[in-house]
Amino acid sequence: MTSDTRPLAVVLLSGGLDSMTVAAMAIEQGFRILALTVNYNQRHVVELASARRIAAQFGAERHVVLPIDLTAFGGSALTAEIDVPKDGVGDGIPVTYVPARNTVFLSLALGWAEAAGARDIFVGVNALDYSGYPDCRPEFIAAFEGLANVATKAGVEGDRFRIHAPLQHMTKADIVTEAARLGIDLGMSWSCYDPAGERHCGLCDSCRLRAKGFEDAGLPDPTRYAARP
Repeated sequence: MTSDTRPLAVVLLSGGLDSMTVAAMAIEQGFRILALTVNYNQRHVVELASARRIAAQFGAERHVVLPIDLTAFGGSALTAEIDVPKDGVGDGIPVTYVPARNTVFLSLALGWAEAAGARDIFVGVNALDYSGYPDCRPEFIAAFEGLANVATKAGVEGDRFRIHAPLQHMTKADIVTEAARLGIDLGMSWSCYDPAGERHCGLCDSCRLRAKGFEDAGLPDPTRYAARP
């Protein structure tokens, strides 16, 4: 049994730039972390290796890589034989949207949090420089927090859950700047949806947003890209 009296939080750790920054923010705020990574048989499964490295680097008390095969449902370029768009970030919801993904992931994090006695959940969703996914918006986070507190034994008994989404109103440049302040190496993270071997493709929405974040922040980009837009 640990003698550490710091509160415990579950962090959704995809292995990406945003989730890495959020994990560091949770630690800075005084939380011990349980890291949850979902292996949903995503096209960019290479991100799982990044998640493992980050969890180890940050001293997560436990890191669970949970397998759930969302290719059984499909409906996304990340879970089906659909090409990942490479022509720039558009206005609509792109085919890289995975149906209800963040609802599924947060539900899993909630289940673990209740079982482990944690009442805080951290997630790296962002509603400014993002691809337009509906489950990254502040209203979704607020709605899920409300759900968490009526759907659980802890919640209905008054031991309320808190969903932390500290990146919600930050640009990608803001996030890169915050990561630099925290002193973390974003070169450990992975963003690309359509990897070119061990390099980021450089052209998918996620790569474009990542590269723009470093550029706008005026900070060196440690990412290895196969191409640049």
